[in-house]
Amino acid sequence: MRFESSFLDELRDRVPISDIIGKRVSWDKRKTNISRGDWWACCPFHGEKTPSFHCEDRKGRYHCFGCGVSGDHFRFLTELDGLSFPEAVRYVADVAGIAMPAPDPRAAQREKERASLIDVVEMAAGFYQDRLQAADGAKARAYLRDRGLSGRTIATFRLGYAPDGRNVLKEYLASRGAEKQQIEACGLVVHGPDIAVSYDRFRDRIMFPILSAREKVIAFGGRAMSSDIPAKYINSNETELFHKGRVLYNLARARRAVQGADGAGTVIAVEGYMDVIALHQAGIENAVAPLGTALTEDQLELLWRATPEPVLCFDGDEAGTRAAYRAVDLALAGLRPGRSVRFAMLPQGKDPDDLVREEGRTPFDAVLKAARPLADMVWMRETASGIFDTPEKRAALESAFGKVTAAIGDETVRRHYVQDMRDRLAAFLESNRPAGGAGAGAGRGFQRDGRRQGQAGGRGPKADRRVAMTNLLARSTMVRGQSELPTPRESVLALTLINHPELLIAEFDEVSAIEFENRQLANILEQLLDLCAGGANPDREAAGAHLVGGGHEDFIARLKQQIRYTRDWTASEEAALEDAREGFIQALALYKRTRALRQQKSELERDIAEATESGDGEAVPRLMQSLQSVQSEYNRLERQEAIVEGFGVLSGRVRGTAGK
Repeated sequence: MRFESSFLDELRDRVPISDIIGKRVSWDKRKTNISRGDWWACCPFHGEKTPSFHCEDRKGRYHCFGCGVSGDHFRFLTELDGLSFPEAVRYVADVAGIAMPAPDPRAAQREKERASLIDVVEMAAGFYQDRLQAADGAKARAYLRDRGLSGRTIATFRLGYAPDGRNVLKEYLASRGAEKQQIEACGLVVHGPDIAVSYDRFRDRIMFPILSAREKVIAFGGRAMSSDIPAKYINSNETELFHKGRVLYNLARARRAVQGADGAGTVIAVEGYMDVIALHQAGIENAVAPLGTALTEDQLELLWRATPEPVLCFDGDEAGTRAAYRAVDLALAGLRPGRSVRFAMLPQGKDPDDLVREEGRTPFDAVLKAARPLADMVWMRETASGIFDTPEKRAALESAFGKVTAAIGDETVRRHYVQDMRDRLAAFLESNRPAGGAGAGAGRGFQRDGRRQGQAGGRGPKADRRVAMTNLLARSTMVRGQSELPTPRESVLALTLINHPELLIAEFDEVSAIEFENRQLANILEQLLDLCAGGANPDREAAGAHLVGGGHEDFIARLKQQIRYTRDWTASEEAALEDAREGFIQALALYKRTRALRQQKSELERDIAEATESGDGEAVPRLMQSLQSVQSEYNRLERQEAIVEGFGVLSGRVRGTAGK
């Protein structure tokens, strides 16, 4: 069910967030300031020895500077205790002594209908399981036995069998009280205006139940038993319960396996159901699979929520290589500091199921150990032809890397990728340059990582000169046009105010104190504040028209494009006001802190210079230590995301949460 924002705000105000979190953590006495409502503890979401989990009663928020989790009272309860959103609200309301509001009849009806669909799909799952063990499931049982699956594995994954009949499941569900509309809404039958009588979607297939993040059966995958069927695997169609591109097979079990590894494990994405099941039986329980399609953006986000560096494992054939290269582009756009992917490529002609069934888990463990970082896959893809024997081809290669790195949304990660590709490219092009004008063969004397054979790091006098030249080229091509834009953090703040001018009034003191470094943003802010003169409360249309009249239309369009790349969605028009305010407050806090640290760093550098000139040998080491500490915190905050993904119930951004 949905709740009024005023009711949720009242709960947050009544109950200090430390009262909710304090039941699950031990506060660190040295760092905690009780009088200010400023609390620190070891993070309950990941194992750590040094407290990096911060909780502020004044803001009603928590944030871990180690793993990046962030949220409010309700987010903490849903993420850590697994409560649904309404359950979390009820829990805080009970602590506050406030009665729950009367439910919205329409919302309750929708929730009831959704629950009834889950009941119907669960009935179907039980039916398929029973039929696997019946007489007509003998062929399916034999197939699973030939694939090496044990009875325990079959039971764990609740595998079943859909009989070869047009109405067997439909009649069974009807006999159990399921209505025609429910059966159709679950995607269990094929129906439509051109079909006189609906019929079972899955027939003569081995059935793989697909579970939600809360481990409820929401759909099925089916493998045909007959070789004459064109579609070897089919899934349920899209329903109220099931959106194929937003679900990963076996995610809940894999996430538990990662958490059980004290946070040291990762999630492995393979290509199919049988790969996941075979790996599980071999003792590798942290594998998932997309549902018969290429990995989607939403599925990659699910992986990143489970682990900061998932491993994408592809079959060892041309199709697997093409799929890996497609995943490279998908991953680049979503990179953040500390968040990436690795690529594990299987031996030619092998998939995970083949490998562990024939040779056990040892070869697969070796494949995982050899998994390549994303940067290596970028390099391999762009240099796959290996022929760059003319200036034009070398220029084309350099241009290709410029386009690749431009796709990275996060500014810090993009900067490091640009530098990494420059260094690789410099060594690579130097090794491919014909000696004395002779036609040396392309690819001679270099490794796949771009370093000259027999040369550590691929650097030498010539390579260093090439790096300098490449740096100049990169600055003129890869980064051209970016210098005029503000930093993503400034863009988030400005665009949030442009799209949600209500915050100009609600957060007037904070907004009026902002000093943008980008001159055009400073001018935009001044014009927005002018709109509020005399107590006016501008809406989005009025603010937009005012800024367009001031000549900022093109610049604002570029800001929107920049934020679209960085996925800071709370700055967008679609975000609910409450979500926009939460994102604005977080971004502003990071912005102010990094500016203060930058100023402190400059002052320390000046003090060190003065102490050095005056010969104050005692002061210099102390000042250097302070400078190192400030620089360390500054670097950490620069890597910290300005907008923390995860909240957004009001904007409909939190999937799989009741009350969204």
